[in-house]
Amino acid sequence: MEFLPAKTLISKNKFPEKWFGVDYNLNLYRGCSHGCIYCDSRSSCYQIKNFDIVKSKENVHQLFRKEIKKIGSRNIIGFGAMSDTYNPMEEKYEITRKALNILSNYDCGLSIETKSNLITRDIDLLKDINHDNNVIIKFSITTTDDKLASIIEPGAPSPSKRLKAMKKVSNAGIYTGVLLQPVLPYITSSEDNILTVIKESFQNNAKFISSYMGMTLRERDYYFNQLDKNFLNLKQKYINKYHNNYSCPAENYKELCKLFISNCEKYNLSYKMKDIISDYKIVNKIEYKQSTLNNF
Repeated sequence: MEFLPAKTLISKNKFPEKWFGVDYNLNLYRGCSHGCIYCDSRSSCYQIKNFDIVKSKENVHQLFRKEIKKIGSRNIIGFGAMSDTYNPMEEKYEITRKALNILSNYDCGLSIETKSNLITRDIDLLKDINHDNNVIIKFSITTTDDKLASIIEPGAPSPSKRLKAMKKVSNAGIYTGVLLQPVLPYITSSEDNILTVIKESFQNNAKFISSYMGMTLRERDYYFNQLDKNFLNLKQKYINKYHNNYSCPAENYKELCKLFISNCEKYNLSYKMKDIISDYKIVNKIEYKQSTLNNF
């Protein structure tokens, strides 16, 4: 694996209230091998050459130690906003695991979004961080159909593996749920797909589901090429409906939103961002635990 020079690792999130209360973002890797046909991170605006080839950064853990000391306590650090922090290279190099070990020594919380079941390897460290700080784990699941997923996310572990991993993480006492996003118009936007993802998320101990019932389309040339390869005549539907729009809500957006909300409520799954944040963020977990003990 190639290691790139880097001056900084951590960047400030300007709007934590819009994205799971994450205060800072951290990308330990550059690029991703999951090959998701819809991924905006491969856009030229991010200037990541050969996006499908995973790279890391030189002196990554030394940089992390240096920068985390400057972050105030109780802040949430998000792993993997641009590149999945549990890509296949992680199994060998353990870059994420070592970073979690460092984080466990500081008074900061953690947010991870991933498509990989490899995260279960690090449940011990997730539990350590969760003991005194706020932790949220988000599994990206666009469909529960393993065959369809192998087309739209060809390099990622199957949804069935992700669901099993989510259950293990949730059973370890960590606040865990699903990113049902993007919803790809005409591909994963059927009512049956949405209902199945919600039901199976509940069955595998998800506590929340977040979705916006559509997709963003920044890298349309790559996406359209993949449509031509795998979904006959679908590209023209996109062109006719969305033109050059960046935001592409599902063709049946209103109906899906109603269905999504009613079924999340049916299974008692949080779906509003403010509720998800308040569910997992205890302002000071140490004081909370102490006050709870004092009540006995």
